[in-house]
Amino acid sequence: MAVSPANEIEKQFARLPAETQLSLLERLVHHLRQSLEAPQESWEAKLSAMAADPQMQRELRRIDSEFSAAEADGLGKSTAFA
Repeated sequence: MAVSPANEIEKQFARLPAETQLSLLERLVHHLRQSLEAPQESWEAKLSAMAADPQMQRELRRIDSEFSAAEADGLGKSTAFA
């Protein structure tokens, strides 16, 4: 019967001294946390870059001016749902 890579790693891990096991676990957790945080950081960086883009700022101003007439419709902010 073939031994899976995970089982082989677990067997080798068990042979290590406790201090080395703890050090390895800490390193693995650190790497895992970095890989989980990277997509969020990337998304935030892209969003910041988009907000700083002059072309994007021009487009947002154009959209704002296009809808400015709707702001003058007299409705104001509704408190019905507040």
